[in-house]
Amino acid sequence: MPANLVFLGPPGSGKGTYAARAAERLGVPTISTGEILRQAIRAGTPLGKEAQGFVENGKLVPDDVMGRALGERLAQPDCAPGFILDGYPRTLPQAELLDRALERRGTRVSLAVLVEATEALVLRRLGGRRTCPSCGAVYNIHTLPSKVEGVCDRCGAKTVIRDDDRPEPIKQRLRVNAEQSAPLAALYRDRGILRTVDGSAPLEDVVARIVMLANEVHA
Repeated sequence: MPANLVFLGPPGSGKGTYAARAAERLGVPTISTGEILRQAIRAGTPLGKEAQGFVENGKLVPDDVMGRALGERLAQPDCAPGFILDGYPRTLPQAELLDRALERRGTRVSLAVLVEATEALVLRRLGGRRTCPSCGAVYNIHTLPSKVEGVCDRCGAKTVIRDDDRPEPIKQRLRVNAEQSAPLAALYRDRGILRTVDGSAPLEDVVARIVMLANEVHA
């Protein structure tokens, strides 16, 4: 069976980084909802034009439109050996749409990876981000600091803390994620395909465990 993975976990848990690294080793694409929509819009397909209308008006793309866009993306040849979905599904209705899209291809989600991270770790990671308002460069005072504190390496502008990287907005995002991800985790746990990884562990250790888990279900 193809290695069809979904990643769950709070913002700042590192799941995007782990997904990208694991995908390289497994030889499968990493797919995000943003990438799916951008590709559909660039291609100018009827579905892409429909999605573009919502994006240009600053609205969320409805689940049914996103589900159809996802189905088109998963039908592409590079997804034949599997894929890693980063940030989707976020809700039970989205999980149902994903199930239907995969059923049409005669396959299913083979592994759900839950990246666990404490609130303290997430606050440290996200709260440490610094962004350049001029060129868009992103730094982290803990893991990727600028050469001169508070000054962008690229353009010399003063870096700032984005409003959503302050403690209270981060905690709110964590609460929303917990409410959404708990039912998803329960769904995949009931199916026997949920596995957890420690988001505080060294990067290569986490990636190695994810690859091992994926290979086990792919065997």
